[in-house]
Parts: sequence; structure tokens; C-alpha cells
Amino acid sequence: MGTTDSGMIGGRLTPGQYEANFADLHPRLDEHEALVASDRCYFCYDAPCMTACPTAIDIPLFIRQIATGNPIGSAKTIFDQNILGGMCARVCPTETLCEEACVRMEAEGRPVAIGRLQRFATDIAMAEGRQFYERASSTGKTVAVVGAGPAGLACAHRLAVNGHDVVVYDAREKAGGLNEYGIATYKATDDFAQREVDYVLAIGGIEIRNRQMLGRDITLADLLARHDAVFLGMGLTGVNALRTDGEAAEGVEDAIDFIAALRQSAGKTDIPVGRRVVVIGGGMTAIDAAVQAKLLGAEEVTICYRRGREHMNASPYEQDLATSRGVTIRHGLQPRRILAREDGKVAGIELDYTTDVDGRLVSTGETGILAADHILKAIGQTLEADPLGVVALQSGRIVVDADGRTSLDRVWAGGDCRLGGEDLTVSAVAQGRDAAESIHRTLMAERHPAVAVA
Repeated sequence: MGTTDSGMIGGRLTPGQYEANFADLHPRLDEHEALVASDRCYFCYDAPCMTACPTAIDIPLFIRQIATGNPIGSAKTIFDQNILGGMCARVCPTETLCEEACVRMEAEGRPVAIGRLQRFATDIAMAEGRQFYERASSTGKTVAVVGAGPAGLACAHRLAVNGHDVVVYDAREKAGGLNEYGIATYKATDDFAQREVDYVLAIGGIEIRNRQMLGRDITLADLLARHDAVFLGMGLTGVNALRTDGEAAEGVEDAIDFIAALRQSAGKTDIPVGRRVVVIGGGMTAIDAAVQAKLLGAEEVTICYRRGREHMNASPYEQDLATSRGVTIRHGLQPRRILAREDGKVAGIELDYTTDVDGRLVSTGETGILAADHILKAIGQTLEADPLGVVALQSGRIVVDADGRTSLDRVWAGGDCRLGGEDLTVSAVAQGRDAAESIHRTLMAERHPAVAVA
């Protein structure tokens, strides 16, 4: 590779550098480390960490089980509430959930390493192939699950445990959803997302049908005709546009596509990246894309976010991770237009400086230009609503009740596609699990209707 190129190319680094850069961010604790970490837990009776967990895992119990040399029992405690506990241990923003609520955090500024302890236990159980659940006797009912992401997989597993037959329809070539396609590579190494899918499917009674997109290959009416109930967990598949001049220039890319390509690449040498990369956005996708662009060999990576640091959806921990990897984060900047060269390739981006006035974002009237040969858009995704027909929506998401029921009879929803979705794997798991229990109660009530007393 020459040193005078100015566009997007792959292979900027040596194979050894790629391997080192994309190694596991937080390798699993060894037994001694886990015992030391678990010894810091107070095993609170009214544990604030448990309250802060969207899946309500009994955190003091699973840590006590590790401390007493029972990681397999600890894994069961975790999986009872969160069957995707292995991935959540890797990708959950524990620093803003359970660990932020830890009493050690308040007292000492250093919480118990709950996420890493969770990974310790779940990794051991999965490596040993320990299955804690058996299917109930068949109910004769079938349920369609749309989307094989965290919400869909959690829903499918709980339904299968309860004896229902489940068919999961997924648009992608692989199951896993954002766990497979949308997580930074260094957070889930060694094809963990697929190993977790296999672990979930081992319960039996779950069929995955890939390359089946709602609205293209299947319809909601078809699914309702074939199945007794439907769960919608397809996430958000549309991508927001910048709506600026020059957005079609070569070198402008959706960050989610950039991350997906990285996740599917074996050696990373085939993933093109610019020398000067600008990422637009302030969430986890922006951070993941920016850090990985740097790890691919980009010389300069800048995140531009329209508001202040305190408004960024990415946690302070993730922001600090990005800056520690050489990423620059600039606040109060929003895209004005993308500048292209005569050959149609990106040359830079013009940005407006912004400020908050009484809670409103306004331009200061100043502008600036950043040179760039690669621009990644991480400004959120949207729900493809056309295939949903009459299902009620609000703010571009599916409206559900407390049990995950939609406005359409026999249809439930969970994960990022539903109103109130939090863009968190652990929240999607909780919603899929709880919707499965609601579906089960409904189907069993239909099978054994209540008898009126005269």
C-alpha cells in the first residue's frame, strides 16, 4: 500500500495489528479473579443492582454462587431471567445500569464487576453445554416470531420451554439480529453471537427461517393464518438520512452497514476505511463505528454530535473508551452539507455550530469545515411500517400494552420496534420474554376456557 492514497481502502495494517486491535475488549475473568471480584459484593437483601437490571436477574444470588464455587448454579440463576445473559454480559452498559446502582459505587466509586462476573458464569455453562431447561409437553399451538434478534430469540425460547412450536422468520442470512450484525467486533469475539444462538435453539421446538422479510417474503396476514399468535421483534431496519447536499457522494456510508461488514469479515483487511473519518451521531453506534475505524488504521477519526456531552446517548464510559483509542469527540456541530471532489468522492463536510437556547437547538450562525474521505452516518434507525398494516403506531413505533400486546388481536411486539424500546439488548430480552409469557397465558386460556358458574 502506498502512502499517498487519499480514499477509502482496506489493508492499512498488518494481519498482526488487526488481530491485536480487534481482540476481546474484556477477556473472561479466571477463577481467582472471579472469586476476588465476587468477594466485594455485600449481597444486599434489597439490592439496588437487581432493581436496575431490566431483566431483574437476582444479582446478589448469582454472585454468591460464584463466591461459593458454583458457577453452573450461578449461570442458571442468570439464564432463568435472561437466556441471552452471555451476550448481555459483554455488551450491556452495566456502568449505567446495575453497576451504577451498586452500593460499592456510591461508597467507593468502584462497583462490583457485575458484568464480568456474569460473563464468567455464563461462559462456563455454555462451554460445558449445560442446558437447564426442558420443553413442556406439546400444547399443539404454533407461534410466529418475526426477527431473530434479542427480543425474538428470548421470546422463542420461553415459548418453546412452555411447549409451543415456534417458527422464527428473519430477514438476514444469519440469526442474531444486532448481536450478530450491530455490535462492535471487539465486544463479542470468537463468533459468540452464533454460539449463543445455537445454545438458545438447543431447547428444541424452534425453527429459524432465514431470508424471510416481512412485507417482501411474508405478510402479517399470512402469519396470522398459519399460526396461533405472532410476535413482532424485527427491530428497526430503516436508516435516517442526513438530508444534506452531497449525501450521495462516494465515501458516505451508514455506520450500521459499516459495523455489519466488520462483523462478517474474517480478517478485517477487506474493510475499506478512509484516512480522515467523520462520524455523525452521539449514540453507541457512533462510538462503535468510530473506534473501529481507528482500529482499522484511520489516521484521524472525529465524532460530531449536535448537542453537548451530557446529551449523548453513549455512556460516559463508552465516550472515554473512544477518546482513549484516539477518537476526537466534538460537540455542538451538525451537518450542513457534504463536500465532494470532481470525481464524486468525499472531500469534507461543512458543519453548523449549534447551541441550546431554552432547551431548543439553534445554529449560532458560524460554520466550519472538516476534511474527510469517509463519512459514517449514525443518526438513528426507523421502523419500516408499511408491512404492519393496521397495527397502531405512535412516534414511528408499535404501540403495546403492559404485556406487549399490539392493537391487532393475536399480535405482540417487543424490542426496538415497539414504543418505549430502549435500544438495549437486555431490555429487548426482557420484552421478548414477558411477551412470551403473555402469549402462553392467552393460548392456554383459549385451550382451557373458564367455565361460568351458574
